[in-house]
Amino acid sequence: MKGGEGPSMSRGDASALLHQLGAPARLLRHVELVGEAAEALLAALAEHTVPLDATFVRAGVVLHDVGKILHPAELAASGARHEAAGEQLLRQRGVAPALARVCVTHAAWQAPDVTLEERVVALADKLWKGARVGELETLVVDGAAARRGVDRWQLLIALDNAFERIAAGGDERLARAW
Repeated sequence: MKGGEGPSMSRGDASALLHQLGAPARLLRHVELVGEAAEALLAALAEHTVPLDATFVRAGVVLHDVGKILHPAELAASGARHEAAGEQLLRQRGVAPALARVCVTHAAWQAPDVTLEERVVALADKLWKGARVGELETLVVDGAAARRGVDRWQLLIALDNAFERIAAGGDERLARAW
């Protein structure tokens, strides 16, 4: 399954682009820690044979906060200016629009046209620090069930347990954050 139209960018290519754009160490560390949560999510989804574009998710995790290069104050404080700025920056660099929009959808995951892959990026961005967001988790479970063609109840407990395991590592990841 694809996260968008066209081939996905590899995590390595996304990481190289982040470095070329001059990403600060704090952003690179954030990407690494969100990536740990994303890998655990991808493993849980794969264990339950959920068709998913893991390449898209991995690149999306690397690029989701790229706009913070342009809005560095948002590395340490909340803010949303980095979202649209990141999408625009990536599109200017030739990144496929479907991947570039992860800069916006990692925060606007409630929108009806957000893909399962984009929501997995958003969920990893929450779980890495131990945050549980029930509405987002429900959307991921429902999206995974739809992809598998099964009732949501077949996946709910297993995925909820995976979300809890990932979130439980949040304090340890936060201790390594800065």
